[in-house]
Amino acid sequence: MLLLSPFCPLTAAKIAGLQATVLLLLTCLIKARIQIKAASALGLFLLALQTLVFLAVSGALGLAALGGVAFALNRRQAQAA
Repeated sequence: MLLLSPFCPLTAAKIAGLQATVLLLLTCLIKARIQIKAASALGLFLLALQTLVFLAVSGALGLAALGGVAFALNRRQAQAA
């Protein structure tokens, strides 16, 4: 095994390159984690919004159906009288 002097310019360049690579990879990892958390929060918000819209539309359609039944019963009673 050949041991190079730590003061050799080639070794210093290799070490600096490795440090830069590690720093770049750590930065990308942190950025990805932040993006995942942000996307997860956005996804949860959109899921909650979709659920609320679905419930509101379902409620409105249910009320319309009940109103139609009440109107039909009221009309039937008016025709019978």
